[in-house]
Amino acid sequence: MIIHKQPNSKFCFRNCTELFRKFLRGGSVLSGVLVVSVMAGSLQVYATQETQQALDKARQEANETRQAISENKDTLDALNDTKSDLSEQWSNLNLQLSGITSTLAELSAKINDKQGEISAKQEEISQTEKELEEAVQTQEEQYAAMKKRIQFLYERGNRFYLDILLHSGSYGDLLNKSSYIKQLNDYDTKTLEKYKETAKEIQQHKQELEQEQEALEKQQDELEDLRSEVNSKAGQVTGLLTQTAGSLNSANAQISTAQDAVDALQDQLDSQNETVSALEKQLAEERRLQELSNASVWRNLSDISFADQDRYLLANLIYCEAGGEPYEGQVAVGAVVMNRVKSGAFPGTVSEVIYQRWQFEPAMTGRLALALSENRATDSCYQAADAAMAGQTTVGECLFFRTPIPLTRARTPASCLTMSWHC
Repeated sequence: MIIHKQPNSKFCFRNCTELFRKFLRGGSVLSGVLVVSVMAGSLQVYATQETQQALDKARQEANETRQAISENKDTLDALNDTKSDLSEQWSNLNLQLSGITSTLAELSAKINDKQGEISAKQEEISQTEKELEEAVQTQEEQYAAMKKRIQFLYERGNRFYLDILLHSGSYGDLLNKSSYIKQLNDYDTKTLEKYKETAKEIQQHKQELEQEQEALEKQQDELEDLRSEVNSKAGQVTGLLTQTAGSLNSANAQISTAQDAVDALQDQLDSQNETVSALEKQLAEERRLQELSNASVWRNLSDISFADQDRYLLANLIYCEAGGEPYEGQVAVGAVVMNRVKSGAFPGTVSEVIYQRWQFEPAMTGRLALALSENRATDSCYQAADAAMAGQTTVGECLFFRTPIPLTRARTPASCLTMSWHC
């Protein structure tokens, strides 16, 4: 943290300024923990200005990110609208294809029916052809029999009738025989005419059946043509469906990419907002410390009374804060505690300073309590505590630790490092 007004000590100013510069150059001081003593002069003002500049830049970057999020959301909305249109188009095409499929099924059923009717008609024609063949044969047989009878009568001539006359027992028998011959001739004539008429009717029926078959075949051809048209339409709709599905997949991929971009930008904005919040708190703290430093009154070491447990407490705090640091760094931690005890801006005892709320992280998290329970402080830590309580310091009259805020953007240059406070 940055410190408030201190006594006008050239050593303190040079020491702390050099430490601050080392930190900005990437030097290691207390493993990245920088102890800074700030005078009432330019260093305090510079630190505040630097924080303000970093805050302004962080706010600008956050605003740029918000604008980028807004633009990406507009793109995402447009893509979602496109997807909605494509989805509606895809649904309509599916409805069309469903209707076409139903029509094809109906046409196929009708074609099958026509094929059945044609087959039945062909069987009927075949049967009629058989009947016609039989009628013609019967007609020919009847005609042949008539010819034989006519030939017989012609060849016998008058003798035939003489035999009838001579062999008739009576006139009535003669008349009967003559009537029989006449009836026979009439029968032959009627039968032949009947057979001719039957054959003619059968022939006519056959022609009608053939005409009906031709009509059925024409209807079948028309149905086949219609089915070909519908199949072509189905192919077109299927092609459009495939195209629309591809467009939908592309839109979904673009939406996923856009959403990932929005999510990434939102994560970036959240991180930037955290940085802004941290910088705002830092700036407020720096200003508070500046005011605090102006009102600070320092006591002499001889005016301070130490409790029995102060050495034990301070050594374990040093262990928690700088146990792995060189001895100079351990003394620096102890000196900061003692500087606070001497400063009128803080409590007047070691215990009150260490356990002051929101000041020392180990005291807040329980690490100090664990170290105290096990007395983890090393000999070096105890030596550093003794030195600090004796008035020795490696950091002048610093009061705070200042540590870097983790960078949230990889492109942030080292010169733009910002700080947070242990306070």
